[in-house]
Amino acid sequence: MTAPLDVLVVGAGPTGLALAAQLRTYGASFRIVDRSLDRVHESRALGIQPRTLEALAEFGVTDELVTRGNPAMQLRIHLPRRVVQLPLFDIGLTDTAYPFLLFLSQAETESILAEHLARQDVVVERGTELVRLKREGPAVSCRLRRGGGGGEETVDARYVVGCDGAHSTVRTQAGIGFEGYAYPQTFLLADLEVDGLEPGAVHTYMTGSGMLLFFPLGSPATWRMLAMRPPGAPDTRVKLEFLQRITDLYAPDGLVLRDPVWMTDFRLHNRGAAHYRSGPFFLAGDAAHIHSPAGAQGMNTGIQDALNLGWKLALVCQGRAPAELLDTYETERAPVGRSVLRFTDRAFTIGTSRNPLIRFARTRLAPRLAPLALRATGPRGRVFRTVSELGIRYRQSPASTAGSRPPRKGPRAGDRLPDLPRGLQARRAGRGWHLLLSGPPALWPAERLASVLRGRDDLITVHRLGGESPWPDAVQGLVRPDGYLGYVARGAHLEGLRAYLERWLPAQQR
Repeated sequence: MTAPLDVLVVGAGPTGLALAAQLRTYGASFRIVDRSLDRVHESRALGIQPRTLEALAEFGVTDELVTRGNPAMQLRIHLPRRVVQLPLFDIGLTDTAYPFLLFLSQAETESILAEHLARQDVVVERGTELVRLKREGPAVSCRLRRGGGGGEETVDARYVVGCDGAHSTVRTQAGIGFEGYAYPQTFLLADLEVDGLEPGAVHTYMTGSGMLLFFPLGSPATWRMLAMRPPGAPDTRVKLEFLQRITDLYAPDGLVLRDPVWMTDFRLHNRGAAHYRSGPFFLAGDAAHIHSPAGAQGMNTGIQDALNLGWKLALVCQGRAPAELLDTYETERAPVGRSVLRFTDRAFTIGTSRNPLIRFARTRLAPRLAPLALRATGPRGRVFRTVSELGIRYRQSPASTAGSRPPRKGPRAGDRLPDLPRGLQARRAGRGWHLLLSGPPALWPAERLASVLRGRDDLITVHRLGGESPWPDAVQGLVRPDGYLGYVARGAHLEGLRAYLERWLPAQQR
């Protein structure tokens, strides 16, 4: 009898591809299937946040993403008689190597992730649809159907992860609710060329009747256009002539649209899964949360869902971690998803409301006050940390433990490991957990460390930081595979670390 797969990944968008990359890194047996015959070639999501660039660095793809993308730094707010120019990200962030929002087509992001998987001999099974899930003992029976008359097969898997979008088959068959609502507005989307638009900046036109935005893409077209269909406008098929009329209405700058690569219209929803896990079924990305594109949160949140889950699944399946580690996925990621739903809903409401007071504030007050507000780098930095997802932390997670003497300053258990001093994150780019030791080397005798790490030293790399540390004291910090600190304590006593490891990474007998 064939042993079941560790994981079946359903959906090969950015979330599923990132999950597959991490499962491959940690040696899990898996398959990744997608009912579409090909990856997307439209832009769809177009912004990669700093935290996502950090997280993807473990696969060696971040440099390629940055090379192909456009780290635009300016915003142009077009008013009736002037243009307000705002720097977005020049706020002196020193704890990340990527202090910018990278504009890059989702098609390019998927292409780079798929190329990485191909180099790792991972086959993405396209044209393969999940049609049925059934729990049978310790495994899930998964019925797959191949397009083009390829027939059906049944695959057994210990776990199934739904990365299959808003209409998730995994979510539906697992019986997980998807709660929320649809917005009444209709939006227009296109990737095209625009004559008369200054390159290298984001352009926004805010009017009483709607909004128009242009984002720099580079590929597959120079610009991404996003517009709200004006109230009362006919619900007709999206054509270039119609988009030109919308542009003329919102932007009296004589812009000329041409050479569209892709045009569509769509409705937006704000919905979240009631649970991110039900037994052997997990949800990630749009299968767990969908919302407006405000703040470029969707794809980034999905990729980070995947990179929170992948190593946990792999280690549990290999018997290297207890099954309760999987419970921390929902504990850690569901609050993030709910926060994103609230944030994007508020931003969307402010940007589209027909309320006279909100319209006046949006079109008259905000553009004039924004330059004053953005001169204060402190508030701007706090906003950017939220949007960039650098501020995400898991301090309330059972897998985040402060020792008996937590450090007075510096990152705490559950926090993201900062890239400060610069290059610190690169030191933990390798597979597994990373134990960071700051302070005089004499505090950490090799024999004492060997005693604590014995039976798990193949998954833990030790780094003696000396004075190049994010903490001013002698501190021991254990970094999880996803770049967050699981355990932090001051001093050289290792019993707290030993207890943490015994709970979450038990020693293996050899």
